[in-house]
Amino acid sequence: MHSPILAPVAVLVLWTIVMLFWAIATRLPAFKSAGIDVSKAVGSRPNQLDGILPDSAQWKMHNYIHLMEQPTLFYAICGVLALTESGGGLNASLAWGYVGVRIAHSILQATINIIRFRFALFAISSLLLTMLAVHGALAAFGAHHL
Repeated sequence: MHSPILAPVAVLVLWTIVMLFWAIATRLPAFKSAGIDVSKAVGSRPNQLDGILPDSAQWKMHNYIHLMEQPTLFYAICGVLALTESGGGLNASLAWGYVGVRIAHSILQATINIIRFRFALFAISSLLLTMLAVHGALAAFGAHHL
């Protein structure tokens, strides 16, 4: 079975991996500059390093964590849409929109991190996700394909 909605899912997964490597590449030198020996560090949460590591190093990891949150709903609803053969047309376009906005959100958060712009992108992505969720629920209950 091929569903067009799976392509944006794959792209967002790949983007999430890009953010992971970007976070690692930024944080490891920041650890060294802060005198933190990673080999001797004991478990903590990434936000515990806020104020210790430079903000710009933390922003990438914060975004990676964000990509583990709301996008999990995106993956689930895209799976529903693909399985109900409703993953083309409008839903594929909405999914591509969601992915594009999430990537823009990542770049913004990882670089200049202006909250009002980040929030606007988050709101847009949330609206797109809501539309996908409604379409997924309709498809799951047997409504016509969108």
